[in-house]
Amino acid sequence: MKHDWWKEAVVYQIYPRSFMDSNGDGIGDIGGITEKLEYLQELGIDVIWLSPVYRSPNADNGYDISDYQAIMEEFGTMEDFDQMLKKAHSLGIKIMMDLAVNHTSDEHPWFLESRRSAGPDNPYRDYYIWRDGQKDGAVPNNWGSTFSGSAWTYDDNRGQYYLHLFAPKQPDLNWENPAVRREVYQMMNWWCEKGIDGFRMDVISLISKVPGLPDGEKGGSLYGDGGPFYTNGPRVHEYLREMNEQVFSRYPLITVGETPGAAVEDAVLYAGEDTHELNMIFQFEHMEGDPKQPGRYGKWDQKNMPLSDWKRLMSKWQTGLEGKGWNSLYLSNHDRPRSVSRFGDDRPEYRVLSAKMLATCLHMMKGTPYVYQGEELGMTNIAFDKLEDYRDVESLNAFEELTKVCGEAPETVLGYLKRMGRDNARTPMQWDSSPNAGFTAATPWIKVNPNYTEINAHQQRRDPDSVFQYYKKLIQLRHTMDVVVYGVYELLEPEDESLFVYTRTLENEKLLVICNFTDQKLPMPDSAASCIGPDTSLLISNYPQRQDDWLRPYEAAVYLSKK
Repeated sequence: MKHDWWKEAVVYQIYPRSFMDSNGDGIGDIGGITEKLEYLQELGIDVIWLSPVYRSPNADNGYDISDYQAIMEEFGTMEDFDQMLKKAHSLGIKIMMDLAVNHTSDEHPWFLESRRSAGPDNPYRDYYIWRDGQKDGAVPNNWGSTFSGSAWTYDDNRGQYYLHLFAPKQPDLNWENPAVRREVYQMMNWWCEKGIDGFRMDVISLISKVPGLPDGEKGGSLYGDGGPFYTNGPRVHEYLREMNEQVFSRYPLITVGETPGAAVEDAVLYAGEDTHELNMIFQFEHMEGDPKQPGRYGKWDQKNMPLSDWKRLMSKWQTGLEGKGWNSLYLSNHDRPRSVSRFGDDRPEYRVLSAKMLATCLHMMKGTPYVYQGEELGMTNIAFDKLEDYRDVESLNAFEELTKVCGEAPETVLGYLKRMGRDNARTPMQWDSSPNAGFTAATPWIKVNPNYTEINAHQQRRDPDSVFQYYKKLIQLRHTMDVVVYGVYELLEPEDESLFVYTRTLENEKLLVICNFTDQKLPMPDSAASCIGPDTSLLISNYPQRQDDWLRPYEAAVYLSKK
């Protein structure tokens, strides 16, 4: 396995709108990020993944970009960005930009020109995916949008429909057009010349569509499933190799692709050691809920999968990419509920223990760990009581569809949003116990979680037993021990529904990782006990002292042995 700097790094995701407000308008901004860079240096992270800060009308919180080479006014100016980049680099922190090029905003100049006419004299006519309606005027095919409704919208000006796999204000680019690809690569090189250190490529597995755009199977759904015809499409690897040749290979970048629908076999192509596409991908299998109990409404009413299934999935990726590619490790991000609320236990008596346990389980695996802002504090989901408190387009559209079309009771759907809504991850960062958690002096764009007086960075930086301090230790271990980065993974106790036990082995060093996913006291399994001998030392644990024969509620322990 080749040694690369990004394999040894820890990435911290910032959602700028919710991180820190520096100008008192209730919205996080680039100046606020600059103010807090020393905090991130103290935590020990290497890279900031910066969610989109480009100019955008904000139909999807910045993932609808209207100008790739300008900064959203709410976030500041390009001068602010340059100052942040310079300061981050001075502190040893790299910046990875979040880039959406499957689609743009419908306010992007390319789309404004494209919708002007379909005539041969319009150089932008094929920059997007336009189709005539069917003979009866119906939409070109039956695909549904990820954000509810049809994936097609009719444009009166052009007299055709355009494809949008997401919101109507996010038209899909036509990657079949070489001019589109040239423009995208040009823009990416511009950012690299500015000095950024990498790209997180939004839904990059969707950029190639099957010719003809066939109807998808409907099953019992309102719309057909177009996924098989736009996920991991026929030319996606060709496009990414071209992107690598034109952009990535020219700079020492970190590159990660968000790849809905990717299996291990796909990951080996997207992020293989020598495929010349990406460094790693984000896969979703461990985040998708119980495959044996699929919800009627997708993620909204899906059950958490049994621990044995979850371990099998996590292990499949660990072993499937061994020697072939590289994993990205994450439990939450801007699109997912808070990890301690979903995978741990956010009750007051167990929140700290389970947050540390989850961090141990993830950070001791093979791959590059991603920390989502506030995860290092054990921030939790927020339970909004009113629909008016939600801001996320996906949640608002789902409420509309599930109540009005599917006939679900409003309180039932609100329950879905409380559990799985994306706004759980988007409430303001909890800096201290002052009003609005120290995030802003104004009214925040979205409500602050009321538990900020107990859960905040100021308190945790001073508490040696806090979640924050525990993350610092885990990050330091990754930075100082090759076995944490490069050790080979092996799962123990695969059928156990309470414990996640695995080993990592590199040359003469072996790690034993034991995590109790329950609020029960459980005996140490024989497979783990047999790994603990006289040459074994306790590397880290989330309890002050270990009891070798027992695992207490949400206990995590990592042992190191040397041959």
